Amino acid sequence: MLERTRNIGIAAHIDAGKTTLTERILFYTGMIHKIGEVHDGAATTDWMEQERERGITITSAAVTTEWWQRAEEGTVKLFPEQKQRINIIDTPGHVDFTAEVERSLRVLDGAIVVFDAVAGVQPQTETVWRQANKYHVPRLVFVNKMDRTGADFDNVVAEVKEKLGANAVRILIPIGAEDQLIGQIDVVNQKAVYFSDDDKFGSTYSVRELEGELKQIGEAAYEELVAAVTDIDEQLGEKFLLEEPFTLEELKQGIRRATIANKLIPVAGGSAFKNKGVQYLLDAVIDYLPSPLDIPAAVGMDPENEDHEIVVPTSDNEKFVSLAFKLWADKFVGKLVFFRVYSGVVKKGDTVYNPRTRRSERVGRLIRIQSNQHTDIDACYAGDIAAMVGIKNVTTGDTLAAEKHDVVLEPPTFPDPVISMAVEPKTKADQEKLALALARLSEEDPTFMVKTDEETGQTIISGMGELHLEIIVDRLRREFKVEANTGAPQIAYRETITASAGGEGKLVKQSGGRGQYGHVILSVRPNEKGKGLTIENKVIGGSIPKEYINAVYKGIGEAMTNGTVAGYPVIDVHVDILDGSYHDVDSNENAFTMAAIFAMRDAFKNAKPILLEPVMAVEVSTPDDYQGDVMGDLNRRRGQIQNMESKGKLAIVRANVPLKEMFGYSTAVRTISSGRASYSMTPSHFEQVPNNIVEEIASDRLG
Repeated sequence: MLERTRNIGIAAHIDAGKTTLTERILFYTGMIHKIGEVHDGAATTDWMEQERERGITITSAAVTTEWWQRAEEGTVKLFPEQKQRINIIDTPGHVDFTAEVERSLRVLDGAIVVFDAVAGVQPQTETVWRQANKYHVPRLVFVNKMDRTGADFDNVVAEVKEKLGANAVRILIPIGAEDQLIGQIDVVNQKAVYFSDDDKFGSTYSVRELEGELKQIGEAAYEELVAAVTDIDEQLGEKFLLEEPFTLEELKQGIRRATIANKLIPVAGGSAFKNKGVQYLLDAVIDYLPSPLDIPAAVGMDPENEDHEIVVPTSDNEKFVSLAFKLWADKFVGKLVFFRVYSGVVKKGDTVYNPRTRRSERVGRLIRIQSNQHTDIDACYAGDIAAMVGIKNVTTGDTLAAEKHDVVLEPPTFPDPVISMAVEPKTKADQEKLALALARLSEEDPTFMVKTDEETGQTIISGMGELHLEIIVDRLRREFKVEANTGAPQIAYRETITASAGGEGKLVKQSGGRGQYGHVILSVRPNEKGKGLTIENKVIGGSIPKEYINAVYKGIGEAMTNGTVAGYPVIDVHVDILDGSYHDVDSNENAFTMAAIFAMRDAFKNAKPILLEPVMAVEVSTPDDYQGDVMGDLNRRRGQIQNMESKGKLAIVRANVPLKEMFGYSTAVRTISSGRASYSMTPSHFEQVPNNIVEEIASDRLG
């Protein structure tokens, strides 16, 4: 069954039509018998109340379905007459929920990246593309919404090549566009696929010969496709050079090899909403995207020896190894642990081992997830994606393996939160419930963090944006029955240093009996961007005994949590521990931790510290008439215009704008454009805060 399994994700910028496409796939594969629309709040994979109300995807939803390839006369399918199982994860498009895309792509074998045929490559699409590149995920492109006014298939293909650097080749070209969209050119088989106007569900279509202009387009696309594949694939390239003919099946095999190797991106066009082009896209998923057997075996690490790699073969006959990529608090069954099996088999009642905690736990239930529907199963095999119940001490990214099998798979990585707010229960009765609910939510979501402000005692929640925190507060009320008051959103500023400096810290306390003594001398210097904190111990001669060095490291780490400009976390600093002294009786770990903190603060003051703020990459699509007003407003928000582009009657304005200035922008841009402009923003980088604003931020922070 492994060779007949596809684990795919559907990802894109918000509003490109991912959930609508997923709904059509489920309908044509027979998993559902009625198409639900996103705008009606009835899509299968948008099952949360918040998703149905807002018409957006918030959490990634997993579904399993089956597709039977049909080979029409004169066409070739690589896997005809075999039922193929497709595990699909529909991911969010909004930047606030990018962690859902990240962890999904980490465990998937392939992906369909959906593009809006009018908008083309959008900011969040670029983010998704980079995430797929990071995990080497083979992908297909589906140019959706070809029925919309202004749809341009060839323009999107050109943008995918130019902006994403992809080797994109057309395999299914739309016939017509806008209200004249009637079918697709099947480039490989050189056929025309026409969808029946009498069947509003798109289930009926006919396959005909290419004629006239369509024949010219199809033949030119075929030549481009053959040139691209033979340039990449050695087997076909050799035949091409020797001028030996190859069959359609051999060509498809070549496309498949090149796609799986991430050297080729097949592109299809259609309209999910208008039910045109989805069946042949499904055939392309089966033909060109990999099964779990087609991708390289996962490679894990020995937790005792990071240099020792452990290959995890894709086989039911090997030891069980899986990756827990998502946790979810289900009100009926408790904590669900979503996992992908890379090797071996796990059965209900088995004991699984977590190398991080060094603990084993029993699997109470195994569940196949169909959106929010649960089906109990007895076993999960290599290549499967499912959920288990009964595992408690687990976090996102943990490896779950057979007992005494010490192997750690690479976990997904997540961005740091950029926005915070204070939250408190409305009544004393809600106090304990709030703490429990926030703990559950932060366990589920690696980009949602909870901490207590030591100075004010307030509970501070942090996330990826206003919408992210708004959804969290809404879930507190609906799922956990906790009513809470919230403060205004706060920016997650950072601090860093711009010069080298030395620092000295000494703790000397004597109050009769045993005292406290610790003494640390160190130096700091700016680190490379993104390097974080690095420390080198240069102490010679035992001026700080070895048993206290870890305490010094701890103090340095603690000092990085509060800078000297406005008390925000410090990033990108290198520290050299140079010298110090100790007392035979009064020295202890706590004294050296405090001395290191004092030394770091002393060094920071002289290292020209600066305050950094998160800057967002903002893209505004507006009718030409409002372009000047939009740009003027972005400039007033301290925005730096990066470039402008025209797409028909639309102007695309791209700018870098501090997050602080983007609060309330959705209302502002609607007002400026009479409701006709739209925008998106993604985190870009941190940048120094202008001096005239630093004092305002510091006084707000430090009171």
